[in-house]
Amino acid sequence: MGLSAEKLREDLDAVAAREPRLAVELARIGYPEPRLRDRGFVTMLRTIVGQQVSVAAAASMWRKLEAELGPDFTPRCLLARDFDSLRACGLSRQKQGYARSLCELVEAGELDFEGLPADDEEAIALLTRIKGIGRWSAEIYLLFAEGRPDIWPAGDLAVQEGVKRLLGLDERPAEKATRALAESWSPQRGAMAIFTWHFYANPAL
Repeated sequence: MGLSAEKLREDLDAVAAREPRLAVELARIGYPEPRLRDRGFVTMLRTIVGQQVSVAAAASMWRKLEAELGPDFTPRCLLARDFDSLRACGLSRQKQGYARSLCELVEAGELDFEGLPADDEEAIALLTRIKGIGRWSAEIYLLFAEGRPDIWPAGDLAVQEGVKRLLGLDERPAEKATRALAESWSPQRGAMAIFTWHFYANPAL
């Protein structure tokens, strides 16, 4: 599971001790709520289903997929379905390709969600072998499902905007700059990422 409320508070307090602007904003808007997801291929499959569609559409597709595959379904269950069966659940040809890529890697034993590499970059490299899963999706999985404390999704626009506001920058920093600006927040960048989303949703009063 992801970072607990206690761990979030502990890590943010550690950063606030060396980043006064964070201390000010924590006092103003408070601590963020945890973002927790289950570890495993199902969470990654939900990510694929939800890509580039509305929350409502993703929820509808997921309900149909669960009804088709049954409770506690395995990768093999999805691989056994034909194109039309998955299409009836709302999965486009592209989404089906991504979903099959995920399930094939798990079935082949090339991707074990219970034993991902401890090194964050190695884990990201492995997860991005799944078709349709880029660095951002891999980072989000590692942060929310595994609670890795130093994950920093610098390519996220809300994270970039949060950094801009927190540090009082004139422009929103690009991904490379966002990564560089957060180096001093390591090894608590995961908590800072969650805080930037919280901060982004709570603009200045």
